[in-house]
Amino acid sequence: MKKKIVGLVLLAVLIAIAIGNMVNNNIDRERSMTNEQLGVDMTRVAAKEGLNKGDVPPDFELTTLEGETVKLSDYKGKKVVLNFWATWCHPCRAEMPHMQNYYEDFAEEENVEMLAVNLTNRDSESKVVDFVKDYGLTFPIPMDEDGKIGEMFEVITIPSSYIIDSSGNIQNKIQGPMDDQMLADLLSAIE
Repeated sequence: MKKKIVGLVLLAVLIAIAIGNMVNNNIDRERSMTNEQLGVDMTRVAAKEGLNKGDVPPDFELTTLEGETVKLSDYKGKKVVLNFWATWCHPCRAEMPHMQNYYEDFAEEENVEMLAVNLTNRDSESKVVDFVKDYGLTFPIPMDEDGKIGEMFEVITIPSSYIIDSSGNIQNKIQGPMDDQMLADLLSAIE
């Protein structure tokens, strides 16, 4: 009887391992797929949280990692990519090189500023410093140390990004990572 029980337990463990491997393989395959391959147009994903297209975002003032004070209203007249992120967020890690590439290649000629607001209340400043250095980021990194700006924008999913036109109105909201082409398409479509 004990041999049957041990055999059944062993069989159950092997089945659990096989199922776990299948799930992990599916997750890895989905992570490596692009939004287009998944059939998802991130610009059209309905967002139920925070501000949305047509809204005027609230103004805020934060200090950047370099110690400079920035206000969202200071960028009126420019297109703004307002991004909310954290160092531990894997999709945030995936999109940062794309944001940096766009910033280096097109931001000046397209009159675009990137503000990558780190949700520091969910992070630590030392991790942000290391992250910025590791990824070679050169755009402003405002620090939301107490989480008030993230709350003001009702950011739950990260990364979350708002594409703001030069008049200061939200034109798109993206939940999830962006790539170079998505940034170029979103920003070229607005004034």
